[in-house]
This record gives sequence, C-alpha cells and structure tokens, in this order.
Amino acid sequence: MKKTVILATACLALASCSPSAWTEEEISLIGSASDGVMRVFTVDDPADSLLLRTPSADLSVSALKSPQYSALAGRMVATVTSPEQDGVGIAGPQVGLLRRVVAVQRFDKEGEPFEVYPNIRVSDRRGAGELGREGCLSVPGRRGEVLRSRDIDITYTSLHSYQDTTERIQGFTAVIFQHECDHLDGILYTDYLDASGE
Repeated sequence: MKKTVILATACLALASCSPSAWTEEEISLIGSASDGVMRVFTVDDPADSLLLRTPSADLSVSALKSPQYSALAGRMVATVTSPEQDGVGIAGPQVGLLRRVVAVQRFDKEGEPFEVYPNIRVSDRRGAGELGREGCLSVPGRRGEVLRSRDIDITYTSLHSYQDTTERIQGFTAVIFQHECDHLDGILYTDYLDASGE
C-alpha cells in the first residue's frame, strides 16, 4: 500500500509538469510487469482511485523514441488482452502511468487489431450521441448506459513523423476512443451516469 501511495504521489507531481522523458518511478513500473502484464488500477483502492482521477501529461519525442515506450505499448496490449482483463481498450492511468497513451482495439479495421496511440485527444465530435452500454476494467462489477458520439476525430503523435496526426473514427471504435481518452483527463464513465445509474 505504501509503495502505491508513493507512486501515486510521484505521478500526481508529474501531471503538473510539461512533457518530459520518463521518471525513475515510471521506468521501474514499466519494467516490473511480470510476464508483460501490468497491474490494473481500480476505484476499489483509495490510492488507485486518486491516480485515476488525475489528468495525464503528454510524452516527449525522446520518450516516444525510447525502449521504455516500446515496452509500455507492448505491455498495455498484453494487459488489456490478458484472460483476466479481456478488454477492448486501456489507458495509461489504468496501469499506473499518468501519460497520454491508450491501447484500443480497432473494430473498424481488418483483423480488429490493438493499436497504441500516444498524446491522444478527441479533437472533434459529429452528430447526435447514442446511448450504449459501457463497463471499465478500473470499475469492476459495474456497467451503465453512456451517451457517446459515433463519429469523431482523434489527434495523436505519429510514431513515423513525430508530428500530430488526425484520423476520423466511426462506430463502436469511436466509443472506445472516447472512453479511453476520458481516462487521460481523470474522467470515468460512471461520471456520466445519473444518481440512479446501475
């Protein structure tokens, strides 16, 4: 518990900083994943919950070019696809890192691959929202109806050019991106449910 509180405190301090290379705490966290699977932070733990409610910081180009980023991307995908989780998306805060990075299953692409997006934001939403059922790896045992756009733009840093890239996303995949990007701003899907939510 003490280690989690120290890590959460270090990450809270990081969130107020400008983009930077990895901290020693982050390098340790990324490297500590057993079998490539990271621990998923949940609202059931007070220190985890505090971290999940904290906005994330961007990653610098040097951080994106580092072996730590490659390891993190692989471990996020391994975590979300592990039999214990079996999710469709995961965000940096959910594995204890307050960095703007998500892994999302692309149901809109052939083979439905998982892809990782650094410095991501939802940059535009089009059309009326639709209600859809959501759950979350960080909120175990709950589900609820959330209003989300099915036609959005995402902007993220391309790992080919290290420049901002914008992509239009539609359908259920757009819902996943919105859910995961909310995590990067300290928002949980349960925040959208009314007082009588499930």
